[in-house]
Amino acid sequence: MAKQDNDTPPPLPEPLRVPVADSHTHLDMQDTTVEAALAKAASVGVTTLVQVGCDLAGSRWAADTAAAHAAVHAAVALHPNEAPRIVQGDPAEGGGGPRADRSRQAARTAGGDAALDDALAEIDALAARPEVRGVGETGLDYFRTGPEGTAAQQRSFRAHIEIAKRRGKALVIHDREAHDDVLRILREEGAPDRVVFHCYSGDAAMAETCAAAGYFMSFAGNVTFKNAQPLRDALAVAPPELVLVETDAPFLTPAPYRGRANAPYLIPFTLRAMAEVKGMTEDALASAVAANTARAFDY
Repeated sequence: MAKQDNDTPPPLPEPLRVPVADSHTHLDMQDTTVEAALAKAASVGVTTLVQVGCDLAGSRWAADTAAAHAAVHAAVALHPNEAPRIVQGDPAEGGGGPRADRSRQAARTAGGDAALDDALAEIDALAARPEVRGVGETGLDYFRTGPEGTAAQQRSFRAHIEIAKRRGKALVIHDREAHDDVLRILREEGAPDRVVFHCYSGDAAMAETCAAAGYFMSFAGNVTFKNAQPLRDALAVAPPELVLVETDAPFLTPAPYRGRANAPYLIPFTLRAMAEVKGMTEDALASAVAANTARAFDY
């Protein structure tokens, strides 16, 4: 019975009265068409999506999808865990959908710094496209990649920062168990004008640091989890003008549907939980989030 429940999509939430954007989603990893996902999301007031790439194939797909759909904007990058794989000659298998499999096989190389440089050059070229509004998700992930991958991750992160600044795009950061190094590298390189901490994972003290720097903090469905009080404490101190909402779908489905596949149409559950934490009305937070996302991604 549990498995059957987990296979059943969560119901449609009550529509938002003020439309918002899902600031970070992966449509290529969801069991749907782009058109169906957009229609379902729009039916509950989620009218804009930021489709995020994690590897070369996924980034190409994100850019092409955004070019074909006015409600979609793209972000392109090599995920922090992807950089060590490229250096080792083993690009990731995720992202971009089935049509990207052939591209991934072609991407297999002997690895090394030259392979990473080639991949970064393609991300740079994609970032020049007008439908691409962000460079990400980049950053550091010390949870999945051990110390042997740190150098490649940090080199890739620094390169993405430079691309975002030169192309005038938002920098979308994946930060997992690497808070101090992420903040340090941003200081050392000089952050772009617009920085988004995707799926914000720091504590309240870090939220105050990010706020002082003007960094956007995007909260996902895990802010609703019972064990996520530190995230709620961070959200409580984050300035309303720097808060975004996201799904990171198909991951991090909000309560009470944790364990099922996430999708952009579930944003209202997360936003309503966030409004309660902030002591704001749903409409007030939705209005702030909508304006913040447009400002962060310059659309």
